[in-house]
Amino acid sequence: MSIPPVEDGTLTRLLTDWLPAQRWFSGKGLALTGVRIARREVFLDDPDVLVEHLLVDVLVDGRPQRYQVPIATAAELPGDRRTFPLTPEGASPVVYDGLRDPRGTESLLRHLAGQDEVGGLRFRLVPGATLPEPTRGRLLEGEQSNSSLVFGDDLMVKVFRLVQPGLNPDVELHAALAGRECPAVASLRGWIELDGGDTDGGNTDDAIGPTTLAMAQEFLAGAADGWAMATASVRDLFAEADLLADEVGTDFADESRRLGAAVARVHSDLAAATGSTTRDGAELVTAMRARLDAAVAEVPGLSGFADAARAVFDEVADSGPVPVHRVHGDLHLGQTLRTPDHWIIIDFEGEPSAPLAERRVPDSPARDVAGILRSLDYAAQHTLVGVDDRQLRFRAREWRDRNVDAFCTGYAEVSASDPRETGALLRAYTLDKALYEVVYETRNRPGWVAVPMGAVERILAAG
Repeated sequence: MSIPPVEDGTLTRLLTDWLPAQRWFSGKGLALTGVRIARREVFLDDPDVLVEHLLVDVLVDGRPQRYQVPIATAAELPGDRRTFPLTPEGASPVVYDGLRDPRGTESLLRHLAGQDEVGGLRFRLVPGATLPEPTRGRLLEGEQSNSSLVFGDDLMVKVFRLVQPGLNPDVELHAALAGRECPAVASLRGWIELDGGDTDGGNTDDAIGPTTLAMAQEFLAGAADGWAMATASVRDLFAEADLLADEVGTDFADESRRLGAAVARVHSDLAAATGSTTRDGAELVTAMRARLDAAVAEVPGLSGFADAARAVFDEVADSGPVPVHRVHGDLHLGQTLRTPDHWIIIDFEGEPSAPLAERRVPDSPARDVAGILRSLDYAAQHTLVGVDDRQLRFRAREWRDRNVDAFCTGYAEVSASDPRETGALLRAYTLDKALYEVVYETRNRPGWVAVPMGAVERILAAG
């Protein structure tokens, strides 16, 4: 071994300071009370660099979380200075983010192509999948809950940072949709997994199965981000004071209609691939009621809406069985990509901090529809926080209502169900999402809280 590994105690201290500063660390602003290296294996032993694979247990406000943290140790940082070092400037050796080491990323692609097993990591390929020639991966910037490496022009490997034992829904649902030849998702190429007994803190129950660590899929070079397209449309509308929304060259309504059709196609294929069933309405709103009570306790401004919100949830509870199947679970415009000829839905992982078993429970497709409707509202108002301009606010409402209607129209063109005709069910899911947003904005961006608070008021008034 050319580069000796950093001693466990030293590495733990480095991780304690480094983890809270990473964009993908979900415990920002909370007390980090413990860090423990649960698993540490050599991934690449090169004369100039040692790349290791770590699973790190942390306590955040007393709650356990496990993170996947590849690290690299070398005499000096590689040429790319954006390596996010764990060690202070001038230290020797240096320890840095292993996903930013070019030799480590190239080795990852070689192992995937060979379907190798390295230190307990198992590399799997979908039958018939093709990979580019071994090359260094480039890490996409700007992500939050995960880290993605791009190889060449058509392969992306998403590394799940927050790890839970079992099969990740992102791999599971992409595989299910591939079986339906769904055109609205990127193709699955492979994944990286680890035996469940190595990842669950001592529980070696084989029923847990392998734990998904990463997913390889088609990379859509040049695809446009749905959020970026929507917000650009809003800015152009605001700049054209004399034009109506449908007269602006970047009017988004046709795209919203196509996106609605794509989401409906995904829902149809998920239902066919994973099966449909029903859940009692009272069961569906149990968690909604709990979140409402917690939100009112944290944000006193919601107390005046509490009774009306409970009435919406009560209406769903009294509605009887509700059709459900596997859904995306965390859908918004940022989880959509526009290729030259169609929309793609990405990131079927669900809410990363939620328990894996919870994310795999069948749910109403209204949850995904509500996520897009709330995202359209945010897109319409994203530049108006703190702006007192009645004309611009009118135009934002015009854009939102036009695109909400277009999305629902597109959805109804493919599905047997029109979201606008689901009554209290969609209202309950949209309200639940808006209440979540009120709490989030109160904690993180108090200046934005008027956006979801206004949505809560509007949803309840419409009922």
